[in-house]
Amino acid sequence: MLSSPRAVEAHPRTANRLIVRAVRRARWPLLGFLVLLTSWQLSEAMVPVLIGVIIDRAVATGDVDALLLWGGALVALFAVLSCSYRFGARIGWGIIQREMHQLRLEIASRELDPSGVRSGLLPGETLSLATSDVELVGYTIRSVAYAVAAAVAVVVSAVVLLRTDVVIGLVVLCGVPLVLLVVQVVTPAIARRSRDQQASIAHTAGVATDLVRGLRGLKGIGAEDVASERYRVESDRARAAGIRTANSYGVMAGLTTGLTGLFLALVALLAGVRAVEGDITIGQLIAIVGLAQFLAEPIHILGHISAEVAAAYASAGRIVTYLHAPPLVPSGDRSLEDTDPALHLRDVRVDSLDGLTVESRAGELLGLAVADPSDAAALVAVLAEGRRPDSPESVRLGGVPLHELHADARRSVLVVAPHHVDLFEGTVRTNVDPEQTLADDELAAVVAASAVADVLDLHPDGLDRAVSPDGATYSGGQRQRIAYARALASSIPILVLHDPTTAVDAVTEHRMAHGLRETRHREGSRLTTWLVTSSPTLLAQADRVLLVRHGRVVAEGRHSDLTGHDEYRELVLR
Repeated sequence: MLSSPRAVEAHPRTANRLIVRAVRRARWPLLGFLVLLTSWQLSEAMVPVLIGVIIDRAVATGDVDALLLWGGALVALFAVLSCSYRFGARIGWGIIQREMHQLRLEIASRELDPSGVRSGLLPGETLSLATSDVELVGYTIRSVAYAVAAAVAVVVSAVVLLRTDVVIGLVVLCGVPLVLLVVQVVTPAIARRSRDQQASIAHTAGVATDLVRGLRGLKGIGAEDVASERYRVESDRARAAGIRTANSYGVMAGLTTGLTGLFLALVALLAGVRAVEGDITIGQLIAIVGLAQFLAEPIHILGHISAEVAAAYASAGRIVTYLHAPPLVPSGDRSLEDTDPALHLRDVRVDSLDGLTVESRAGELLGLAVADPSDAAALVAVLAEGRRPDSPESVRLGGVPLHELHADARRSVLVVAPHHVDLFEGTVRTNVDPEQTLADDELAAVVAASAVADVLDLHPDGLDRAVSPDGATYSGGQRQRIAYARALASSIPILVLHDPTTAVDAVTEHRMAHGLRETRHREGSRLTTWLVTSSPTLLAQADRVLLVRHGRVVAEGRHSDLTGHDEYRELVLR
């Protein structure tokens, strides 16, 4: 029994769990990163304290031995400070890169899932998930570690200040939380605006990708201005969202800097007053002022951590939503026992199909002349498992309901080649024979049968001619021929072709029709082909033709026999 590929996934189901999982799977290097980062922050905090000690115990007393001793301690402190940051930052950078890589692998794996993804996202939006959204989630791990180290540094600094002067220590202990509390007022706005900004940028990227991919077609119908205007509108919306987010960050930065400056000025003023009154020494005054200046950095980090986590939370939510998007093609858990399965449709009702029944035989080249394009689209969607009929039991492959078959089992015997052509970046060779399994003579036969030879003759690289993403540099007819060749090369037991020759001329279509017969339906072949088309050239090659009108079969026979049928003649010979 085969298991569903969806059943073994362990993607987090909430944004919180995604971020927690990122922390958990990097816990040991993260612990080392946190220890070194905390050591760096504590060393930074101890610098002014140690300078104050040197002034009180060596400079003020003129004790050379004390000066050498505490001077050496200061050098050692700087060595610890430098090494802690250097090696801690290296570990932290590695954590971030590994986590981002893991998330990108998950997104790519989900995108490449054989069952597909019903996310509703444009290609550019999916790319945005794997870039900017993943980066925000990755960097938030480092931000959390910095925040923990900063909090430890603030607590230790407050303890030192309490031991130096109780009044100043209490001011710091009360003032820091108050500053942070005021700063958090704008955090919800940042989270909301960051989420809107990411979504808007992603959608704009998707529109831009579609614009570039469809440039040839847009020029052909003179729609460049309309497409450009649409992109300008989306771009303006993304720019406005970015400005709103930047304004929120600006308000937070202003609040953090202004309140921190006022707070530290108060601490320094209070320390100066205490020194004048003789309650603290000059060295202690320097230590307090130095600590007050140092505290600006950890307070700034603590003030920004909530905004950074809020932005990462919004991105994590988008990633989780994508990872758990339903599949385009559901997968069952049954396998096929029949090595020579037949495909049967009995009383199929879905969309415009109204009781469609089709019985095919092994080795048959079956033509389906469908009068209504919506009927043809519904039929192809049912066979590709993109749509499920009212009674799922009505579509069977090898005697097993199609929806109960595992995707791999279904794909091993049934391939549906839709009218829309998809080519992949690479070469003509890798598009026709992606798994590189055909011998040279077999590949040559497929190339000839699909009229791809005409495409290769136009370029010195032949089969190694480059193909850009989606074949954007090829004409519609050239793309259709390459996709047709890929379908013929598969040698799949059951192949469904939907209007495979609509973009080629009559002579080329005639060659492709004969090529189909020669490659898949030679004498003794058990391969089955369904042709969903209204092309008389293709239908003339069929062993049997079914005329489909109003969602059901209304006539059956060979092409030559059906030419006397009024509805068939109107559809095919117009």
